Amino acid sequence: MHIDVVPNRDSRPAYLLRESYREGKRVRKRTLANLSALSEDQINGIRAILRGETVRPAGELFEAVASKACGHVQAVHVAMQKLGMPRLLGGSACPQRDRVLAMIAARVLCPDTKLATTRRWHQSTLADTFDVADAQAEDLYAAMDWLLERQEAIQKRLAARHLQAGAMVLYDLSSSYLEGRHCPLAQRGYNRDGKKGKLQVNYGLLTDRRGCPVAVSVYPGNTSDAATLMPEVSRLRQTFGLGEVVLVGDRGMISKAHIEHLRQLKGLSWITALKSVSIRKLVQDQTVQLDLFDERNLFEVHHPDYPGERLIACRNPALAEHRAAKREALLQATETQLGKIRERVDKGRLQGADQIGVAVGKVLDRYKVGKHFVLEIEASRFIFQRHAERIHQEAALDGLYVLRTSVEAKEMDASDCVRNYKALAQVERAFRSLKTMDLKVRPIHHRLADRVRAHIFLCMLAEYVAWHLREAWQPLLFADEDQAAKAQREPVRPARRSAAAEAKVASRLNDAGQPLHSFQTLLAELAGIVRNICRTPGSSDQQPTFEIITTPSPLQQRALDLATQIRV
Repeated sequence: MHIDVVPNRDSRPAYLLRESYREGKRVRKRTLANLSALSEDQINGIRAILRGETVRPAGELFEAVASKACGHVQAVHVAMQKLGMPRLLGGSACPQRDRVLAMIAARVLCPDTKLATTRRWHQSTLADTFDVADAQAEDLYAAMDWLLERQEAIQKRLAARHLQAGAMVLYDLSSSYLEGRHCPLAQRGYNRDGKKGKLQVNYGLLTDRRGCPVAVSVYPGNTSDAATLMPEVSRLRQTFGLGEVVLVGDRGMISKAHIEHLRQLKGLSWITALKSVSIRKLVQDQTVQLDLFDERNLFEVHHPDYPGERLIACRNPALAEHRAAKREALLQATETQLGKIRERVDKGRLQGADQIGVAVGKVLDRYKVGKHFVLEIEASRFIFQRHAERIHQEAALDGLYVLRTSVEAKEMDASDCVRNYKALAQVERAFRSLKTMDLKVRPIHHRLADRVRAHIFLCMLAEYVAWHLREAWQPLLFADEDQAAKAQREPVRPARRSAAAEAKVASRLNDAGQPLHSFQTLLAELAGIVRNICRTPGSSDQQPTFEIITTPSPLQQRALDLATQIRV
């Protein structure tokens, strides 16, 4: 018996099981069965039986003695090689460098404590890929100390890559809380994490115009934003050797006192914003005329209090509506709570100016709109009402902000100044990545100041890798790929996705018809590529093994291919 293949012009060929027989001297064939409905594998199995081969179930041929996820590790490892991370860390190959590289990859793939990291990386091929299978938690702490000694040199190399003369630099400050109370850097300060009662550390992040991290500095948790600026300016000029640079910082970062000092530094320009008190003064003296916003939402003015600077006044109608609605909601909530206090006073359940004042103070402290109320507190009487004039004065400035810059108009027009100031959102995006599910810099468990510094620097290097992966994977993520549209969109109004990005998000499919992913879910998708360690059933532990790796799906293969295209 044998299998004949009968071609069909426009469809799959027919597979016929036939046998040969003789009629006298002639050899004839007869068809025993039509196998066309079977799969190729089934047909090949029948061929093997006809050849006299012994056919066994695949499960009897070999067994998997270990399986480790490898696809996501491969993607991160390729990205780190393309970024030259070993060269970036400097020095010759050594166990400390291998462990730092492994910790960077682990922070991208599955952030955890150092002890848990030494356990988790055996669940994938990470430990084998970076040759750290024998590393213990104490070894990782020693590697962090090794890394911290090289922080300045590493950041200098990053600056040489991404910051050239005249470059734009974004700088902002954030904080993260610690577990424990013994770290010298741990202090109470403005808590951005919403963790009341927790000590914290502050850290400033320096990025290029795109939001790619270049340097990080760690400060005690009670350090103000403005106090961290001048050390960063010194770093830019002295450590990084940048004679000409445009520094972008928010209004709480670049203060009036700083600007007086920055004026003395040749080649250093700035873009920042005015505080509301200064804006109100410009409105009152008619430097900024609000009726001009009826025709346009952006215009440029000059003022003698800001010599050598350009003031760019902007009004965002959508922001004005948002602030008005938020203020009204806070006022109503405050009135509701103050009304309850007045009812208690009227019924005699709350007496005494001191006791009434404490209750009122708690309400005002909660909603932060006490300046908009007129209060009368007596021993057995409490009256409140809105301060209409103050509310009106504040409402007049809703949606209004004023930028100040020393960059000349011939180098950067007003619209580009606004766009570049709004680029600070890229630093905020980096902070979100550092703090939340991507890298989880918090909570910090270290008690030594240098270990905290090394931990945050390690997280910054992980964000450097993750940032480049996100850029490379834009076609596969919920990301706007139309960079030209970003550069040309109206600068004052809220940022909106391009038409192509809107269509992409609406369909939730990429250009190949594959599901779109977040950064984390795409890593999880790649983790579906598994390295199986196999051997023949019943073999002893000394028998050699072999590997079978999952064949990547089209989506997985595309993600791996895009990672190889990373360039710096």
